[in-house]
Amino acid sequence: MKGPEVPLETTQEDLHHHAEKHGQTEKWILGVALTAAIFAVFAAITALKAEHSANEAMLNQIRSANQWNFYQAKSIKSYLFNSKIDILAALDKKVDAKDLEKIEEYKKEQAEIMEKAKEYQKESEYYLREHLVLAKSVTLFQIAIAIGAIAALTRRRQFWYVCIIFGIIGIVLFIQGILTV
Repeated sequence: MKGPEVPLETTQEDLHHHAEKHGQTEKWILGVALTAAIFAVFAAITALKAEHSANEAMLNQIRSANQWNFYQAKSIKSYLFNSKIDILAALDKKVDAKDLEKIEEYKKEQAEIMEKAKEYQKESEYYLREHLVLAKSVTLFQIAIAIGAIAALTRRRQFWYVCIIFGIIGIVLFIQGILTV
């Protein structure tokens, strides 16, 4: 008695086809992992640059505030000399020429201090704008990495393409943040 025939050729072909498909899938998953790793490197570099820009913005804001405080100190000193001159004039006393020179010196110093304070303020604003652009770039890299993980878990290439799009936009913002802000 002969047993039932099992079509082994078809089964072997199906197994071979399945193995090839999973081999391609595994290669594709490696591509997703590599893409996510590249975006993670970009995210780390961008985050460091964004943090540096935030620190520079804060330091320049502090420098600007210090200059404005110095400006106020000179203003108070100038006011005191003006008051002294007014009091002496009211008492019909002679005004010392050195006091008038001091007032002029303070005015000149105040103008210089004001310019320096404004310069620090502009630098602070520049670094803050740079920080904001770079922070957006980091966010896009993080989203790209998360979508890449979803692509790998669900084994859907559409998510990988979305991951790549977010990563490319992140790279564009990174370049913009470094070069053109």
